[in-house]
Order: sequence, then C-alpha cells, then structure tokens
Amino acid sequence: MFGRLAAYLDSIRARDPAPHSRMEVLTYPGVWALGWHRVAHRLYQRRAFFLARLVNHFARATTAIDIHPGAKIGRRFFIDHGFVVIGETAEIGDDVTIYQCVTLGGTSPDNGVAGKRHPTLMDGAIVGSGAQVLGPITVGTRARIGANAVVTRDVPAGAVMVGIPARATMIDGGQAPEKKFVPYGTPCSEMFDPQTQKVELMRCELESMRKRLDALVEERANERGEQRGDARDCA
Repeated sequence: MFGRLAAYLDSIRARDPAPHSRMEVLTYPGVWALGWHRVAHRLYQRRAFFLARLVNHFARATTAIDIHPGAKIGRRFFIDHGFVVIGETAEIGDDVTIYQCVTLGGTSPDNGVAGKRHPTLMDGAIVGSGAQVLGPITVGTRARIGANAVVTRDVPAGAVMVGIPARATMIDGGQAPEKKFVPYGTPCSEMFDPQTQKVELMRCELESMRKRLDALVEERANERGEQRGDARDCA
C-alpha cells in the first residue's frame, strides 16, 4: 500500500515542478479529493448511494473539488489545484492530468450511449485550466485540451485542441506532441491569447445568429407558399 502511494506521489512530482517532497504533495487538495472519491466510489458500487453522497459532499467542502461517486477513475490521476467538477458517468484512464476550473460535464444522452452523459478521457490526456469537456465524447490517448477550450466532439489520440468551440491545431511548427509530460497541456504562445478566444466566441454567436436568420427566412417562405396555395384554391 505504501509503495503504491509513494509511486502515486512521485508521479505527481514528475508532472508538477512546485513540490519539494512527497510530504508536500500530500497537502494537495487533488490528492485528498481522489482519496475520498475512492471511498465514495466503493460505497456507490455497493449501492450505498446516500453514504457515497455524504462522502462526496465532505470532500467537496474540504477540497473545492466535486467528483461524483459514480465516476470511474484510473491510476495516478492528478488534479492540480481545485474547483473541478466531474460528472457521474465520466470515465478517466491512467496518468490523466486536469488543471483548475475544469468541468467534465454532461449533456442529454439522446444522441449518445444510453445512460452515458459525460466524457471519457483516455490514458495520458491533459486538460488545461478552465476547459469544458461536455457530453458522452472520448478524448483520445495523450490528447491535450488547451486552457478555456470548449470540447463537444471526440478528440483524436495525440491531438491538441484549442478555442471555442475547440478544434485541433498543430504545435511547434507542426510537430506531434512529445512523449514526455508537458506541463499545462500546451506550450505558451500568442495563439492562446484571450483575445483570440473572444473572437472565436463572437464567431460562434454570429454563426448561431445566421442559422436562426436562415430558419426564419425559410419559415416565412413556407408561409407565403401556403398563402398562395390557399388563394389559388379559393379562386
């Protein structure tokens, strides 16, 4: 048991340059949140839903991290800082890293797998701070989600996703992500300037308005066609 704990703490030190010892890592809220989740998840599997929820609420109050007891989480999962929300049907593989203010949220399962409302993160995935990963989608092995990105579609293995809505982008002159861990998910560059993300958001709003306008024009055209047909029938 102590060997597994030591290996887990060492895996966090390999991903975070801040701590100077294993004891320091033990103070991290992400470590405690995962520990409490292990307890809550066992209770959930035994259908002790109320007790599982009590553990979940205690963990959320003390760590600012909300992991639903039903979520399935693999080995060496690391939440850097807090304010993270992980939904009931989320599935997380091994060696996944999530930064602060991330949501693994749910959507209506109408177009997805029955009962599956939240995303699946494969081994080695990295989700940058403020990102929103929504719906029963799959984030591929070693994929990276950039800060503040909004992901609503499947992400291929090794891809780097940025923007609103998120789209794949090449990094470092088009080279694929390195096999070693890269802190914070993506390298720093002007590509990730907040102003760029605001432009992307405005583009999404403009596209939505265009779709609404097209729908209104089509609806008006159909109404005029029906009126002409009625006039002909009366004649």
